[in-house]
Amino acid sequence: MPKISFQKKGFTLIEMLVTLTILAILAGAIMPLAKIAIKREKEIELRRNLRLIRETIDEYKRLADEKKIEVEEETEGYPPDLEALVKGVELKEEGKDSTTKIVKFLRRIPKDPMTNSYDWGLRSFQDDFDSDIWGGENVYDIYTKSQGIALDGTKYKDW
Repeated sequence: MPKISFQKKGFTLIEMLVTLTILAILAGAIMPLAKIAIKREKEIELRRNLRLIRETIDEYKRLADEKKIEVEEETEGYPPDLEALVKGVELKEEGKDSTTKIVKFLRRIPKDPMTNSYDWGLRSFQDDFDSDIWGGENVYDIYTKSQGIALDGTKYKDW
């Protein structure tokens, strides 16, 4: 009578433990990389939003300096607040009395990705550069209110 050998197919306990250990090591190595990638994306979005708002503040200032929009004297030609960039201002058109053109600088105020809010830190032209308190006269510059540290070691609020 021939011998019949019974071999069971499947994984042994040792093979399962080795496989799970390898997967745990790989997952442990990937998690920090994923966190860094997410942080880098937020930093890119923060830079983009800061640049966008600062460019619109500069455009407002340029139009004020060219006397194309009417501004209050003590504002130095800067917008009174960020809402003024969204609402827009009347553009003075020389020679045309009947039509007024509204210039809007932003569709909406961008969200601060670091604080996940629309609340930006504001500086007026009259404020000290390192001041955390907005004087309220105008908006000369903006910054994030996040206290975090960037991947390059700088503070986000100093950007």
